[in-house]
Amino acid sequence: MQLKKLLIGILIIGIISCNKTVTTLPETVVKPVVDNTTVTKFTNADVNTWIHENMSAYYLWPDKMPALANTNTSSNPMDYFYSILYDYKNTDRFSWIDSSSANLINQLNGINTVLGIRVSPFYTNDTKANVALVLAYVLKGSPAEKSGLKRGDIILSINDQALTSSNYNSALQNQTLKLGLGDYNNKVFSSSGKSVTVTKVELQTNPILKDTVINWAGKKVGYLAYLQFLSSFDDSLRAIFSRFKQQGVNELVIDLRYNGGGYVSSSDLLTNLMVKDIASRVDKVMNKRQYNDAYTREVIKQYGASALVTNFKMESNNIGSLNRVFFLTSTGTASASELIINNLKPFMNVVLIGEHTYGKNVGSFTITDNTKRWNYGLQPITFKILNALDQSDYGSVNGFLPDYALADDLLPYRLLGDPNETYLNKALTIIGPVAYKTNAIGSIKPVSRANKLQVASISDNPVQDKLDMFDKPLKPKN
Repeated sequence: MQLKKLLIGILIIGIISCNKTVTTLPETVVKPVVDNTTVTKFTNADVNTWIHENMSAYYLWPDKMPALANTNTSSNPMDYFYSILYDYKNTDRFSWIDSSSANLINQLNGINTVLGIRVSPFYTNDTKANVALVLAYVLKGSPAEKSGLKRGDIILSINDQALTSSNYNSALQNQTLKLGLGDYNNKVFSSSGKSVTVTKVELQTNPILKDTVINWAGKKVGYLAYLQFLSSFDDSLRAIFSRFKQQGVNELVIDLRYNGGGYVSSSDLLTNLMVKDIASRVDKVMNKRQYNDAYTREVIKQYGASALVTNFKMESNNIGSLNRVFFLTSTGTASASELIINNLKPFMNVVLIGEHTYGKNVGSFTITDNTKRWNYGLQPITFKILNALDQSDYGSVNGFLPDYALADDLLPYRLLGDPNETYLNKALTIIGPVAYKTNAIGSIKPVSRANKLQVASISDNPVQDKLDMFDKPLKPKN
C-alpha cells in the first residue's frame, strides 16, 4: 500500500546521467511554498525523509540502504542523497540528484546552454605541458556551427590563455569564449593566428550528427552518427531508415562514439529498425527489466508479469536484409547505446570497432515532488535490463570490448561520414578491402598519430557528459 501511495503521490518522469551536480542550499530551510495566507517552511529533514521514502520504494538496492533512523536527516539534501546510496562510486556509480528538477528534465531531453561542441584533448608536444582541443563534433544550429567551426578544427587558447594539462578540462565553462585556433601539420601544432568569439545559448540538441549512404565494394553502406536517444527524434530515425531501405542499404554502420544514452524506448526503436528478420520476431522478447522486489511485486499485481518484458515490434522501415551491423564505440558509449548492442547480440552478428564501452547495464527513473514543496529531482538507479537470452554481463568498467581496437588519435580528424575517417574506414575495409577514391584525392592531407590524453572527450557543458538510460515507471491502475 505504501508503494502504491508513492506511485500516486509523486511525479516521476524518465531521465539521464551518472555524474552528480552539487549545489549548496541553506542548512535548515528549503524553498518555501507561498499561498494567499501562509508561508510553509520545509526543513532539510522534511526533504530527506521524502528522499528516503522514495528511494526505499524504487531504488534497485533498497535493502542496502541505511534505515531512516540511522541517517542524518538534518544534512544538506544533496549530501544526504549520496550518503544513502549502495557502495557509491563502486556498485552504484550512477545515481544522482539535481537541485532543479526543471533543469534536469531539460537536460535529459537534450535542452542545454551550450556552444555546441565536443572536444578531444591532445598534448601539443612531448613535454605534456600544453594541450590542444580538437573538435570531435559540432551540433547543428549551434553558435559554434554558425561561427564556422567544424569537426577537426583545433583550439589552442581560450580567452587568450594557453590551454594546459591543468586548465583544459574547465576552460570551456564560461558563457562567452574567445577561441584561438590552430593547425596540425607534419606532426606539429601551431597557431593559425585566427580566432572566433562564441556565446552559449539554450539549444535543443539535434542528435543526428550525420547520415549518408556510401557505395563501397559493390555494397550500399548506411552510416548514422547518433548523439543521444531522444524520443522527440524517433520519427527522424524512422525517416533515415526509410531512406536507407529505399536506397538498398545492405551494410550498416552506427556511430555511437559520442552517445552516452537516453530514452530506453528510443533505443528499442533503433533495435527494431535494424534487427534481422523483424517479421519473425514481432511479439517475441527483445529485453527484460529487473526492479527491486517490492516494485516487481507491485508491477506484476497491477499488470502481470508481461509488463516486465519488452517485445519486438514491427517497424515498416526496418532494412530487412542485414546479417550484421557495425558499431563505432568509445569509452563514452554508454547505457542506452550499450543496450542496443546487447539487444541485438542474440539475433545477428554485431561488430564493435573502437574502444571498450562505458559499462552501464542499469537505468533510472526521475522522481520529483508533484506538490512542488521543493525543486529536487532524484535520478536513482531503479532497474537492470537483460537481453532475450537473459544476458547482461557488460556492467563493468570495461563494458563491451571491441572486436577491432582503435584509438581516435589520428589527426587531422576527417568529417563524420567521410569514408577516410579512421573509424568508419575500418568498418569499410572489413566490408570490402578496396581503396576509396574521390575526384579530389590529391587534396586529402595524410594523417599522423598524435599524443591524445587518455580521457574521454568532453563537451562545453558538463551535463552533456552524463551517461544514462532512463524510462518511465508504470502508472498504477485506479
